[in-house]
Amino acid sequence: MGSGETTARVRCVAAVPCWVSLMARDLEGAKEFYGPLLGWEFEPEPERFGPYLHAVTGGEAVAGLGVAGLGAVPLAWTSYFGTESADAAADAVRERGATLAVGPLAFDEGRVAFAADPAGAVFGIWEGPLGRARKLDLPGAPVWIELRTPDPFAAALFYGQVFRWDGRDPEHFEVRWEHDRVVLRAEGHSVAALAKEQAGGPAGMPPHWEVSFAVADTDRALARALELGGSAIGPAFDSPYGRVARLQDREGARFALISPKG
Repeated sequence: MGSGETTARVRCVAAVPCWVSLMARDLEGAKEFYGPLLGWEFEPEPERFGPYLHAVTGGEAVAGLGVAGLGAVPLAWTSYFGTESADAAADAVRERGATLAVGPLAFDEGRVAFAADPAGAVFGIWEGPLGRARKLDLPGAPVWIELRTPDPFAAALFYGQVFRWDGRDPEHFEVRWEHDRVVLRAEGHSVAALAKEQAGGPAGMPPHWEVSFAVADTDRALARALELGGSAIGPAFDSPYGRVARLQDREGARFALISPKG
């Protein structure tokens, strides 16, 4: 989120994740870690709840980084789903027994809210200027976002009701089952998935949305992350969407690196 020239590049894509952000306690430390790792440059945005930066690669704003307050929830990357109405999505969250933590609040050109699904996975809701989904073939861009949860079918019902997956134009949006996942496709591109993982499973984490950033070579990028002070969550592995490494940054926020398949 943000304003000015960079904000114009951040568009709401309804029904799918369209933005990711990290709240760090040490913003300078986060820049020192993610900048060299993912080739990011940083552009400051106007302060509203504290310092906030856009991470930029190839001229595109691909992520946001802000400062977490003392006593904040565990540090993590948050995925934001686009919607035509943050108020309607927030109502749907509450009606389905999930948790609406914050908002909706006015923010720049739109409205934002934070929620947790019935299994506890945290996500954001973003209502802003509408745009079409794009596949960002850029190093350092978030190219794959996946919910790791014990029951992906129950999760799909929840998110489908909150973000009105049924009845959307199939030429622009599709939900399908592939590679043992519920996969979301927008404008012909697979952009996100809901996959089965037991709580406390291989990722060592309760249900969560895992953000994967594109790199040219996962193993080399993993080695670089370790040099920069990150830590690996198990060895790198091959997935249907590319070679993946799961990591923690210097402060413990979890994310993944992926060298996408062509």
